[in-house]
Formats: sequence, structure tokens, C-alpha cells
Amino acid sequence: MPLFMRPREKILEKGPGALTDQELIALILRAGSSQRNVMEIAEDVHSKYSLADLQNIASRGKLEIKGMGESGTAALLAAIELGKRAHNFDMMPGIHTPEDVIKVVSFIRDKKREYFVGLYLNARRQLITTHVISIGTLDMSVAHPREVFDPAIKNNAAAIIIAHNHPSGDPEPSNADILLTRRLVEAGSILDIQIQDHIVLAKHRYVSFVQSDLL
Repeated sequence: MPLFMRPREKILEKGPGALTDQELIALILRAGSSQRNVMEIAEDVHSKYSLADLQNIASRGKLEIKGMGESGTAALLAAIELGKRAHNFDMMPGIHTPEDVIKVVSFIRDKKREYFVGLYLNARRQLITTHVISIGTLDMSVAHPREVFDPAIKNNAAAIIIAHNHPSGDPEPSNADILLTRRLVEAGSILDIQIQDHIVLAKHRYVSFVQSDLL
């Protein structure tokens, strides 16, 4: 194959967008076998499996192509999995302001009981998951630090924003809200998981602990 047509030289000169699916597969595999060259194997993969098929196969870890050994199979499956993770990572919404939090937890605004919710973030302040921690009474929600931090540990979160509603319509934090938040901040400092804010929502207003210098 002429030098300018080889996938490695092509990707360095023109970028990955200039390569066909077959060429990208060949670049990942790097080498063929004694019976087949890498472009033949890549063509076999491309003709036998769609990209969607490869994603499904990657989750099962099985791919059978003549001439492609375990090393090539592992490299291709790893590349597919890395692409999936990068895509999912980019799809995570960023949480940077109280308004961003409210978009996620607005469903608790009209609840007749207090809902205590945790937003679990990665180091880039992207939302990993949201978890309803507890559902309380008309004027009280009870949340133990263990229940708040358990989802953070399971999801490898770097930080948490907590939020709860006040069905009374007054979002001003109670003494119990302030004391609980301080307990959570202390627990987070031990676990190295930061409590970044506590948002109290009412029907028409909200209070941010950070904006109110309560955190």
C-alpha cells in the first residue's frame, strides 16, 4: 500500500474524520496475521458487523474474526468501550448554578411532603445521577449522612449538591436544615466528597446555601 494511503499516515496528516470505518479498525488492530493482512481483517470486521453490533459485542467481550487474535480483539473491544464512555461522559449535563439544580429537581417543587434529593457530580461538575434520598412529612425531611453518601461512593462521585422542598411555600432554611447541612459537610470532608450547595425550593422561590453564605 502506498505510504499516503496507509491509515497511520492518513490519520496523522488529515485527522481521524478522513478515515473510513475499515481504516479506523485497521489502525486499532495495527497488524494482521500470517494468513491475512490487517486491511483484509478490518474489511471482514466491517462487512460482518455494524458499528451498533460492535457496541453490543463489546459489552459481552466476544468477537470472532478469522486471523484476528486475542490481542486484536481486545484492542478493538477496548476502543469501542472507550468511545461509548466518552460519548456518555459528554452527554452528562453540567451543574454550575442553582438554576441548573432546579431544572433537575423541579419535580419536587409542588410535592405535599418534603423530598430530600441528592445530585451526584463528577470532578467536572457533570451530573452522574440523581437520587431521592428520603421523603418526609409536611414540614420535615429526615436524611442520614449514610443515605446521602452511599450513592456517591457507589457512583464514584466527587461532589454532591443536596436539595429539598418546603411545602409551606417558604424556602427559608430551618435550623434543622442548617444543622443537617453542617453534619453532611463534616462527613464529606472525611470522605473527601464535597457538599457544594444545598438548595431549598418552594413553589415560587428558592434559597441557595452558597448564595446565602450558609455554606
